Amino acid sequence: MKKIVFALLLMVSAVAVHAQRYAVIDTKYILNKLPEYKDADKKIQQISEQWQKEIDTKQAELDKMYKDYDAEQVMLSDELKKKREAELFAKEKEVRELQKKRFGYDGDVFKERQRLIKPIQDKVYTAIQKIAVAKGYDFVLDKSEGITVIFADPKLDKSDDVLREMGIQL
Repeated sequence: MKKIVFALLLMVSAVAVHAQRYAVIDTKYILNKLPEYKDADKKIQQISEQWQKEIDTKQAELDKMYKDYDAEQVMLSDELKKKREAELFAKEKEVRELQKKRFGYDGDVFKERQRLIKPIQDKVYTAIQKIAVAKGYDFVLDKSEGITVIFADPKLDKSDDVLREMGIQL
């Protein structure tokens, strides 16, 4: 029995020596405490609302064009119908392209967010990195949107070891 207890104590102490230090933060909480982030977020909201109104206006114009076409369709010649349908198609395409340009992947809202918020996020990341190095943390986890590794001590990265194991020369 004494041997088992001694072996367990030995294992626990070995694990404690190699235990990694970690910290948990909440970047959403941190960002919401920064006045510059609140200002940037407010600007993005205002710009988004303005662009949405622009899209809504164009969509209302398109809806009116469809109503007018439906009302006049029976009186139009085949040639005029085709012309109106082409105009409707072009207007619909214009609205979709504007939506994509403003709100799509890599659109204007994304670019504004990058321009206004990324520098603030970079400042937060730099502060996190300084604290992690100063306090000797191996990992810093972000709990704001699921658990994400924000900082990991580079000496713990074993990616090159895995590549070497797979026979890939570095």
